[in-house]
Amino acid sequence: MRSGMANFSKSNVPQFAVDVYQNEYLPEGGREVNAIVTVTATGGGTVGSAVTAPHLYSPGQGPSAAVALMVDCSGSMDYPPTKMRNARDATSAAIDTLRDGVHFAVVGGTHVAKEVYPGGGRLAVADATTRAQAKQALRSLSAGGGTAIGTWLRLADRLLSTADVAIRHGILLTDGRNEHESPEDLKAALDACAGRFTCDARGVGTDWEVKEVTGIASALLGTADIVADPAGLAADFTQMMETAMGKEVADVALRLWTPLGTTVKFVKQVAPTVEELTGRRSEAGPRAGDYPTGSWGDESRDYHICVEVPAAGIGQEMLAARVSLVIPEPGGSVQNLGAQGLVRAVWTDDMTASTSINPQVAHYTGQAELAQAIQQGLDLRKAGDIDGATAKLGRAVQLAGASGNADTAKLLAKVVDVVDAAAGTVRLKAKVEEADEMTLETRSTKTVRVKK
Repeated sequence: MRSGMANFSKSNVPQFAVDVYQNEYLPEGGREVNAIVTVTATGGGTVGSAVTAPHLYSPGQGPSAAVALMVDCSGSMDYPPTKMRNARDATSAAIDTLRDGVHFAVVGGTHVAKEVYPGGGRLAVADATTRAQAKQALRSLSAGGGTAIGTWLRLADRLLSTADVAIRHGILLTDGRNEHESPEDLKAALDACAGRFTCDARGVGTDWEVKEVTGIASALLGTADIVADPAGLAADFTQMMETAMGKEVADVALRLWTPLGTTVKFVKQVAPTVEELTGRRSEAGPRAGDYPTGSWGDESRDYHICVEVPAAGIGQEMLAARVSLVIPEPGGSVQNLGAQGLVRAVWTDDMTASTSINPQVAHYTGQAELAQAIQQGLDLRKAGDIDGATAKLGRAVQLAGASGNADTAKLLAKVVDVVDAAAGTVRLKAKVEEADEMTLETRSTKTVRVKK
């Protein structure tokens, strides 16, 4: 079943729509309800009175935004020397992509964080002059020192917080492991920055730690990827900045209300990537909780919601959950984005109805298992457990083929020899390029959308 309602219809306002896909029928005694919730944001331009600053842009202007570019300047960026040059060129290309009026800064990162431009604890405002000055300042970037990414993030946060803007975003580039601060220090920095700005993270080359880079992006609701060849940085940075410039509304939360006696088992984003949100819930009144989704432009994302309801008899029905979109405000007030979806439970003795799995739920359950199988398989491979790794990666090949996730199937084929994709029969390759293994791990959570 598909259900949905969107009543956020004022003209020229970014409009959000919510659609719910589920099989609402449960057998007698059944308690688990699953639903895929599709959230779509469209439109923009000028803002009506329904939703106001600071979360949205000003009439006739584009979204007010601030961006901090964090560039790894540790000693390893000199090996090979072209890496630092590519990083400078990529940052320069990103600066060229900044829209006039956007606040921005460049941070050089080693075991300490340094303001490269504009300096003085402030942000510059993008125009032809400041873009030229920033690119000139990039020429002074040189490699030397260690890596303490938490210090880069904290400086970016301080700089971004000086601007009264709707969108705060970071772009972080690293080529090495975070060796000059403890994992606890990095986690503390991420906890301090979470909810204050979003951040895309990129690893260049193959000497960085995938779980560090993906962990940064996950904590700060951004994207993560590998740029194995430094020559590809400029195109990647340009694309990241273009996407950041397209964001229209910040700090959106998915609000889930459930009735008395109902338990939320999990909430996770399942497209365009798998992202666990269950543990990020903040309470929002009686039986309601908010799950952060970050900043939105014109885009659509899918979420898998699973709740456990009280058992009921044949013929009974109930509202299992209500999903809405809000922007939480300081002091407990909220801006409601005017779109909601309903998740239902209906108890039936029709076995065909109650045992049918909704196609969207089935598809994304498989995509989540695919991501987990890849990550577990690669961990087992690194640990030397050949049989365990073969089984997990074989299951991943099977799931990728069944769901039509061709991109992931191609990445898997660089790590295993596929004997029978449908059966999940594979052999681990004797020799695997490090970049291929890291690409598979970094992109393991990318999903393909179900055809609705």
